[in-house]
Amino acid sequence: MQDQLTRVAQPMKDLAAPYNPLANVSVVIPTLNEAKNLPHVFARLPEGITQLIVVDGHSTDGTIEIARQLRPDVEIVLQTGKGKGDALACGFAACTGEIIVMLDADGSTDPAEIPIFVSLLADGADFAKGSRFMRGGGSSDITPGRRLGNQILNRAVNFLYRTSYTDLCYGYNAFHRRCLDRLVVDCSGFEVETLINIRVAKLGLSVAEVPSFEADRIFGESNLNTFRDGFRVLRVIIQERYSRQQPKPVPLSTRTATDESTLTRRAAA
Repeated sequence: MQDQLTRVAQPMKDLAAPYNPLANVSVVIPTLNEAKNLPHVFARLPEGITQLIVVDGHSTDGTIEIARQLRPDVEIVLQTGKGKGDALACGFAACTGEIIVMLDADGSTDPAEIPIFVSLLADGADFAKGSRFMRGGGSSDITPGRRLGNQILNRAVNFLYRTSYTDLCYGYNAFHRRCLDRLVVDCSGFEVETLINIRVAKLGLSVAEVPSFEADRIFGESNLNTFRDGFRVLRVIIQERYSRQQPKPVPLSTRTATDESTLTRRAAA
């Protein structure tokens, strides 16, 4: 498989444009009890985004109410299952923009970087992948154990799939909605980033890496478990390497929330 990874050292210089570059962009934010973090995340969202989707895993701290207070235009999707992968799949199914951006709700991924990802897709990339480990990126949140695990798993993917990724397990990514039918997100947990990266490589899509800085979670504690989720990532790497079957798309009706009245009843339950 030919490596199609493109390095981007200084993407900021190409952002100026006489039109709104975010006019057809959907941002998907999975949440689970992130009410305290949403004001910080929403405040840094760039203007002009077409669609903002919050996928909520049945929070009990008023996350949905806070989201609506901050952004009356926000679309709330109630997660049908559990886990980050399932949440993203639910959000992707509700997207109407031609470009989809994956963003975390804890404040670790900077919404102000969104125009960089979008500009690379507009310039021809199929998939814009955030990286903490290329020049210009960084992290104040990653632990030595997670860094080592990411490096080992990253090298395994690069070897098995002939890629040149610099950061495998990072959830700040963007891609064209037209890629969804072929990517098919059908996992439930934190291994979702690895699954997407591998399927992007197997499909031969063009990739542009984006230097990105990961900040500390603002409030609360992460649900990530280094060893448990590390093994789930490893399992995905092995399964995808030897799987010859094409994943089957999940019907949209099983992924999206229903009408507003049903959503309100579920949220109050």
